[in-house]
Amino acid sequence: MRKIILFIASSLDGYIARENGDVDWLPESGPSGYNDFYKSIDTVIMGKTTYDQVLTFGAYPYKDKKSYIFSRNNNFSKDENTKFVHDVEKLVKDVISNHGTNIWLVGGAEIISAFMNLNLVDKIILSVIPVVLGTGIPLFKNITKETKLELMKTTDYEKLVELHYKVLK
Repeated sequence: MRKIILFIASSLDGYIARENGDVDWLPESGPSGYNDFYKSIDTVIMGKTTYDQVLTFGAYPYKDKKSYIFSRNNNFSKDENTKFVHDVEKLVKDVISNHGTNIWLVGGAEIISAFMNLNLVDKIILSVIPVVLGTGIPLFKNITKETKLELMKTTDYEKLVELHYKVLK
């Protein structure tokens, strides 16, 4: 069965972006598990704010994957690379039942909370970047229930540590 995997980076103090959404503190290059992870998925899911942030980096980088963007309104943009949706449970039911490989829950914080609160995340791969931001957008906010994790693997890269967790259900 397909798995939903949260693959994300955070600062040492648990922020995924500055308060204004900027991620200028992320390392621009260097070894990581990203390339292998990216080959293992065929679908990406993200919130509209994250999608807008991704577009500021240049061309949409996930054109070779099925992309679902969550937005609260029904005035979805026409975009050949993405499908705009608003119902988490319906999308997951539809996408999980389709054949394919794993699904990347890209972020941001609100969509992560929605998926975590509905117990839909199967695995978390967290890249911890050695910087303390002090303030910003927290990785986990508005979580309404305790979630237990099992540490499966750690990898020490040049500029980050990657933690692999299985979500216990």
